Amino acid sequence: MSRYLLYCLPGAGHLAAPLAHALGAEIGEIEFHKFPDGETYIRFLTPPTGRHIALVDCLDRPDPKLVPMLFAAMTAKDLGARSVGLIAPYMPYFRQDVAFHRGESISARHIGALLSAHLSWVTTIDAHLHRLSSLDDVFTIPGELAHATTPIAQWIKEHIERPMLFGPDQESEQWVAAIAKACGAPFSVFNKTRLGDKTVRIDMPEELNHGAYTPVVVDDIISSGTTLATLIRALCEAGNTRPICCAVHGIFAGDAYEKLIAAGAGKIVTTNSLPHKTNAIDITSALASAIRRIEYPKD
Repeated sequence: MSRYLLYCLPGAGHLAAPLAHALGAEIGEIEFHKFPDGETYIRFLTPPTGRHIALVDCLDRPDPKLVPMLFAAMTAKDLGARSVGLIAPYMPYFRQDVAFHRGESISARHIGALLSAHLSWVTTIDAHLHRLSSLDDVFTIPGELAHATTPIAQWIKEHIERPMLFGPDQESEQWVAAIAKACGAPFSVFNKTRLGDKTVRIDMPEELNHGAYTPVVVDDIISSGTTLATLIRALCEAGNTRPICCAVHGIFAGDAYEKLIAAGAGKIVTTNSLPHKTNAIDITSALASAIRRIEYPKD
């Protein structure tokens, strides 16, 4: 198989060297310039002509990032790239996978159609697939979903004595159970009802004090931090030691980080799917393994 040529878009540079090493890939140069009116200028300094390339893009806060990424994909094809893949550790717009109310946009379907029209393949890690069975429900191009279960479990095993894992809702149970099993820890999940973007109601079990265990609250995404802050506060009020907060994607919208610290989090840990000072868990090997599983005509 031909070696990939990786182009890292703005905000994804922290993944360039580890991904290139894991894939045995080369790193190409691409120039971006933002005009005063917000438009983006793109120029490939390393020619993609005749190469299988992959764009690496962290698509948190996606609206300003999607157009430059799509233009880069289209330009690469104009310049003769043999294939153009997307490595997006965080994939946006998956939460709206059905129309809950009349007239709503089903954004998961639309982002899938948009990316499928301009890319050869796609990979991401722990996407928000609560009602979707796989990436095939979203994309019409080959796609592979990587998982952070193993690296998160390994970090917990190496850094936390007697952990007990907590998930925020029933949708998280399968994921939390897999991490708990991998690190040999007990787990529990709560019942959550979302009342708004920054308001949730969580039904707490009567017994929350788990003695000598160190509580570890795990979730796939930290966005506003509202859900995790509610759990952390409840665990602290029940007399537990300060919980560890662990997540795959650390978006940290607004004052989310400060909110979790104020709620009583003893430590906040995320993977490097998105760059943040809490990054402590490397997921590049998981992404590289997923990319190697993708099957499409390469030569």
